[in-house]
Amino acid sequence: MNPTAQIQSAKARITAAAARSGRSADAVELLVVSKTVAAERLVELLDAGVTSFGENRVQELEEKRAALQGLRPTASVRWELIGPLQSNKVRRAVAVADRISSVDRIELLEALVRAAREAAKELHVAIQVNVDDDPAKAGFSAAALRAALPAIGAAVGGGGVIIDGLFTVGRIVATPEEARATFTALRSVSADVRPAAASAGFTIGPLLSMGMSGDYEVAVEEGSTQVRLGSAIFGARA
Repeated sequence: MNPTAQIQSAKARITAAAARSGRSADAVELLVVSKTVAAERLVELLDAGVTSFGENRVQELEEKRAALQGLRPTASVRWELIGPLQSNKVRRAVAVADRISSVDRIELLEALVRAAREAAKELHVAIQVNVDDDPAKAGFSAAALRAALPAIGAAVGGGGVIIDGLFTVGRIVATPEEARATFTALRSVSADVRPAAASAGFTIGPLLSMGMSGDYEVAVEEGSTQVRLGSAIFGARA
């Protein structure tokens, strides 16, 4: 599989899906999920214009960020942590991630705020929402997120962390169309909690990170502003 050709194919599909929902493709970011892919292979994508990569593990993000910086020292690259984050790795994550998208509990958000302030870094995060109430997935349920808004506001009120929006990991489904309900639900949650957060004195941004290799076109049709593609770019991985 040629990753550069796959990027162009994905961008064309994103453009078409965005048009079907009356949006510009510029409204949708393509995040390349680079887990298990060597930094040397990412150089080709960097040279083709890819600037955002996502990793599931802090250690791999650390290693790959350093390697890519050595290979392309002048390149502007954004790194996102999209996998679960343990409390004992918070400081390491804050040091290397430009956004931490898997904030799935208040305690983790509070720890990130402390670490960001200690590092004098403005950290971007996304709140992970388990809109399907899937016991196999992490994240706030829609109701739990609504109830947690006062605590979230208290945590971020002193600065240090910016909440860009919401993030979800969809259910494993047989067809992309079956994932549509998940994406519609996250869009609805966003429409509910963003004004409620504003009323509470803080901001939840418009990010809707939803849609992966098997269902990203449906996600874009339903309002996704970021799709996370791995196997669609690199092929199946172990």
